[in-house]
Amino acid sequence: MSLGGTIFLRICARRRLALAESIRICCNIRIAMGFDMRLTLLALLFFASGVEAAVLPEERVDLLYHRYDGGGVVVDGPSVLVRKNIGDSVSVGANYYLDNVTSASIDVKVSASEYTEEREEYSVNVDYLRQKTTMSAGYTKSDESDYTAETYSLGISQDMFGDLTTVSMGMAYGDNTVEQNGNDDFSEDVEVRSYRIGISQILTKNLIMAFAFETISDEGYLNNPYRSVRYLDATSPVGYSFQQEVYPRTRTSNAAALRGSYFLPQRAAVHAGIRYFDDNWGIESTTYELSYTMPWAESWIFEARARYHDQDEADFYSDLFPFEDAQNYLARDKELSKFTSTTLGGGASYEFGRSWSGIERGSLNAHFDWIYFDYDNFRDLTEDGAVGDEPLYDFDAWVTRIFLSVWF
Repeated sequence: MSLGGTIFLRICARRRLALAESIRICCNIRIAMGFDMRLTLLALLFFASGVEAAVLPEERVDLLYHRYDGGGVVVDGPSVLVRKNIGDSVSVGANYYLDNVTSASIDVKVSASEYTEEREEYSVNVDYLRQKTTMSAGYTKSDESDYTAETYSLGISQDMFGDLTTVSMGMAYGDNTVEQNGNDDFSEDVEVRSYRIGISQILTKNLIMAFAFETISDEGYLNNPYRSVRYLDATSPVGYSFQQEVYPRTRTSNAAALRGSYFLPQRAAVHAGIRYFDDNWGIESTTYELSYTMPWAESWIFEARARYHDQDEADFYSDLFPFEDAQNYLARDKELSKFTSTTLGGGASYEFGRSWSGIERGSLNAHFDWIYFDYDNFRDLTEDGAVGDEPLYDFDAWVTRIFLSVWF
């Protein structure tokens, strides 16, 4: 492989932390970024971890600050990740993650008052390397005032054909408990099972392709205990009333993602991906992504990226039902509606400390994303308009990630 190709693979590997932290932020805060975004991000994380040969993760410490600000919701907090190798075959990692949430979202404005809460997450994972096979296991626990989650995961990857091909598969089980603040008698369980398989292939010295497929099965209380739907009511002064959402107690989701990276002259690279999602609730979505990475001098890496997401609504979603108990299942969650989102972002990484005693190297990273959400059939009830003809809702958000990584 050429020197340029080697540098390209190093760039892809270093992008893993930024991508992983982005995934953690978007998944953990669980806000209006598309109901199925977790699948998109997990598929991309699989790709990022599959471009290297079978080696243990590098020993490092990562310190992160993240912030999401949009749609009346602010989420921010720190994260700390430590990874240490034991001998030549075992790597152990531990992570602490904190979300501080202040919410005055459109749902809160319509039916409740602004609230704040805190969410903590702890996780540990172990990787075991034997020749060209890497086996991994992980455990994650998160707590907030009304939601507790525990997740157990197993994975295995195998390099073959001269380390040009990596095949990976994994599974995870989540045991979650949903509660309701102010109602001590409310407690519901949610079980989540996920299975994934993928393959990454170095096709030429300049081109890497990866395919990933994942299926997720959810069972239990799957809706939000605080959210309501609205229905026409001639006896109400505003022309409509609210009732509790009702969701099915099972859901099966499938996602397939194809992604490629191509090395360009001047040590740059372009990355593109497409991903399709569907579930048995009637949601279908397609996501397109494009990014450009450009090293500069010996210490800098710059990145620009764009993403477009298009989603159809769930079968039982409606912004306004014709009457109370209009059907068996009822939803007015904007994440289940028909909408599009557009993301534009970029970032920079600076590598330092190659000659520091006890430190292999370090990097300081800053990434920013602007996201615009445009809803086709979810209306803004805080604005004036005839019942069912209020202005359609839209908003934008900023996502910020600043983190320091030190390898030792």
